[in-house]
Amino acid sequence: MAIYSVDGLIPVVAPGAFVHPQAVLIGDVIVGARCYIGPCASLRGDLGRIIIGAGSNVQDSCVLHTFPARTTLLEEDAHIGHGAVLHGCTIRRGALIGIGAIVMDEAVVEEEAIVGAASFVRAGFIVPARTLVTGIPGRVVRELKAEEIAWKATGTHEYQRLAARCLATLKECQPLTAPEANRPVLSASPAVPLHTIERGR
Repeated sequence: MAIYSVDGLIPVVAPGAFVHPQAVLIGDVIVGARCYIGPCASLRGDLGRIIIGAGSNVQDSCVLHTFPARTTLLEEDAHIGHGAVLHGCTIRRGALIGIGAIVMDEAVVEEEAIVGAASFVRAGFIVPARTLVTGIPGRVVRELKAEEIAWKATGTHEYQRLAARCLATLKECQPLTAPEANRPVLSASPAVPLHTIERGR
């Protein structure tokens, strides 16, 4: 892990959390148990505090930062998709931020809400609980269906299992020159893309 202290503040990583060796944690960063922090994620607690609640995931190439003396907060089971940028915002329990989305200062994404991929949530905007927000700027599209909320929870649990798998088995290695005979496949998971659930209706 690339872990750096600033002004004597050392990042905190709870037992059972996985932080990829190529992620960067700086200063006042607190990562809870069962979290997954992906490769190339940057959590910069050099101006304000970054809190990652238990069971949350911050995927590859995400950036989390804030203004001085402010906090970026992810509550328990928050789910932050690849390449998202969060700045000085609050993500409540069980919410999902889609791939490449941006959530700005003092915005609040309430419980079990979803911000769609590549959306922009402007400063101070409140995303109501259990709603879908999409667009630039983001707007409330509709309330979420029960199966969509369940789908999100399944995906978050998959990342909690991934954190445990990585703690147990991830190691640096040299590549093979060719696939081995009878190369195994990763075990099946109940997680599927949301659009396949919607198409099945």
